[in-house]
Amino acid sequence: MVRSTDELLAVAVPYLEDGLRAGDLAVVSCDPQTTDLLRAELRGAGDALVSDPRVSMRGVRAPDAFGATRTLLEQAGRTRTGRMRLFGQPLVGGAPREWREAARYEAAANVVIAGMPLDALCCYDASTIPDDVIETVRRTHPQLLRGGVVTPNLEYQRPAHFLRQLPLPREAMEAGPPVYALDAATTLADLRHQLAAVLAAQVPDRDQREDLHLAVAEIAANAFRHGTPPVSARVWASADRVVCTITDRGRGLIDPLAGFRPAHGDDLSRGGMGLWLARKLWDHVDLLHDVQGFTVRLSSPLH
Repeated sequence: MVRSTDELLAVAVPYLEDGLRAGDLAVVSCDPQTTDLLRAELRGAGDALVSDPRVSMRGVRAPDAFGATRTLLEQAGRTRTGRMRLFGQPLVGGAPREWREAARYEAAANVVIAGMPLDALCCYDASTIPDDVIETVRRTHPQLLRGGVVTPNLEYQRPAHFLRQLPLPREAMEAGPPVYALDAATTLADLRHQLAAVLAAQVPDRDQREDLHLAVAEIAANAFRHGTPPVSARVWASADRVVCTITDRGRGLIDPLAGFRPAHGDDLSRGGMGLWLARKLWDHVDLLHDVQGFTVRLSSPLH
């Protein structure tokens, strides 16, 4: 935690310098202004200092941020140490749904990148981040850096536990009438067709519409294949956002980390991509369990 640019530089520069001296691939994932400041401080680093804002979810969603990390690790494998040293400035949005996604990513990272040849330091500006967001930050990082000394973080929670406890309030739009509602869908093909028609009417951008439909169709397929009937669907839409829910009567997924990477690794031919595609193509994916069954809620702003 820092409270000024000077404090950030005092932490970041020696951390990255240590990695550069060792021969690691040093990676910065920050906003452009901070990246420029770090390059100026480390002007002798040259190509050994790499910038990739995607790792801190700038411009991409969680699965692609992890994909960018894996690509960088392949590059790091060609360095003297075979290691990567990452200084990240995680992107924390102002709206609750935005910082929930950031918190999910930070929690999931402890599992997805576990065991990889990677040292990562996440830096947060405590002077600009709300207290409730700082609380989630403390619960998603196993270690703290204080005065140059790494110490165990006693507030850290294991990722699965943290994600199960994360509040998932209803989207505001869910309080109003949906533009589409179907209970007890008869077939998967019929549900997919109807969802395509609804999204065609509500999502102006063709590329986004096709992406959203691809993902929600996979979620619907999961409900039919793995859930307990009946399967139902709801869609809410406004001028700037669309929300979709797919519900079945089963217990649903037990693993709250599902979808942050393909279920069967890099072999996509084996399937198991439904939630992974949803997290790639929708901005927000919530897994909801209640007495009625299991719901996957998808939400995105419209382009």
